[in-house]
Amino acid sequence: MTVLILTCEEDVTADMVVVHLNATGAPVVRVDPADLTGGVALSGEYVHGRFRGHLSAGGRLVSIGGLRSVWVRRPGIPAGRAAQPSAWLTEEAAQALYGMLRGSDARWMNHPDAARRARHKPWQLRLAQRCGLPVPATLITTFPLAAREFSERYPDLVVKPVSGAHPQDPPRAVPTSRVPPDTDFSAVAFGPTLLQRRISKRADIRLTVVGDRMLAARKATAADADPDEVDVRFAAPGAPWRPTDVPSCIAPGVRAYLREAELAYGAFDFVEDADGTWWFLECNQSGQFGFVEVETGQPIARTIAEWLARPVPEAPSHVNGAKRTAC
Repeated sequence: MTVLILTCEEDVTADMVVVHLNATGAPVVRVDPADLTGGVALSGEYVHGRFRGHLSAGGRLVSIGGLRSVWVRRPGIPAGRAAQPSAWLTEEAAQALYGMLRGSDARWMNHPDAARRARHKPWQLRLAQRCGLPVPATLITTFPLAAREFSERYPDLVVKPVSGAHPQDPPRAVPTSRVPPDTDFSAVAFGPTLLQRRISKRADIRLTVVGDRMLAARKATAADADPDEVDVRFAAPGAPWRPTDVPSCIAPGVRAYLREAELAYGAFDFVEDADGTWWFLECNQSGQFGFVEVETGQPIARTIAEWLARPVPEAPSHVNGAKRTAC
């Protein structure tokens, strides 16, 4: 059975996983939905109570019923590179491709429905709190007065985008920034703004979870670090990422989060305060892991490949011994 990887044309992180999949001997096909209807073609037929579908890519014909797993990594916009792209064609291609794949018995990393829901930052924060993970006080608002009142209660704040990366091509990361004292919050009225209590951190934590396996990395904050550099992605080079253990008080909450979110993969970002508490910031359902693996040597790509290559459990032919009868 085949492993299907849905990702963009240039994805070095996916390449790392493909190397390990090839070592397992599991057949793997890589498809960018943006190549519909050029280099990728599809066909599906539902007849006599069964669905038969196929994908053609790179000269290979793949049976939808023969998929063991689907890794939705960073797929392009369906039909985005068609000869005559349009919003209508993109919607048609998306409905056809993902609708057909939903008809398979393959395991997903991650299922599109779960991944779409898990992108929403307010939903993440609520779920993390419900699962027992510490979450900083947060406000999302377009009311300047609400922002000012929040800043009076929590004078040390950061501001960050609600949605994550800016949707340009390629996507541009928008840094988390510290809010200066006496900030005029009138601009909040022009768009939703996420304000969050700044945690005085002694380290950043990236916790990559694949199935049941947790791989945590820690990047210590230098004693002389600029307190205005709150976003580790844009901070000056410092200590390397190093493997670390997951606290016993955090692991159950992370497992509960993934279970409730119905995710097989999650890249969690925490900050560690002076007391050693890990504060939840976000969980990226398709977050990068290559930089962590390179610095720490943690086998993240191999762990993903092993999860994807696992055999698909046989589906029961009947339920509780009852046969289906015609109405």
